[in-house]
Amino acid sequence: DEKAVLAQKLDDARDEGILIGHQKGRAEGKIEVAKNLLRAGISVDIIAQTNGLPKAEIARLKEEVTS
Repeated sequence: DEKAVLAQKLDDARDEGILIGHQKGRAEGKIEVAKNLLRAGISVDIIAQTNGLPKAEIARLKEEVTS
């Protein structure tokens, strides 16, 4: 029935939105942790090994934190 299909599409869209929100939150959290570690003097290599961000991204964050 058309209402059931529409309800399912709405549920799917909501679930996808929640998933995207969680992923964005995790990424933002990794960035904040990396910034804090950089401020504490931890090397780019160690940060990359521990939180999974690419070294290039951490190097960019380092420039942002030190400027």
